[in-house]
Amino acid sequence: MAKKKRSALKRIRQTVRRTVTKTLGRSAARTAVKTARAAIVSGEDVAKAVSAAASALGKAAKRGAIHRNSAARRRGRIAKAAAKTSKAT
Repeated sequence: MAKKKRSALKRIRQTVRRTVTKTLGRSAARTAVKTARAAIVSGEDVAKAVSAAASALGKAAKRGAIHRNSAARRRGRIAKAAAKTSKAT
């Protein structure tokens, strides 16, 4: 079996580091969106939850964990849902 080159070992280290960072960002964004949707349904502290979700989505997009347009679409949908519930009450 051939020995692994130094460059291959470095690429493995980079990939592991990048995977962890992106996974954490994606997970944080998902959690924030879930929290915002729950807040919208319950009607408690909606503005703060929507703001936190938008921030988490922006950070995830900036890090490359999710696509920029995907983050914008999710932000828009959450804002639309929040506006709809605030208009209904």
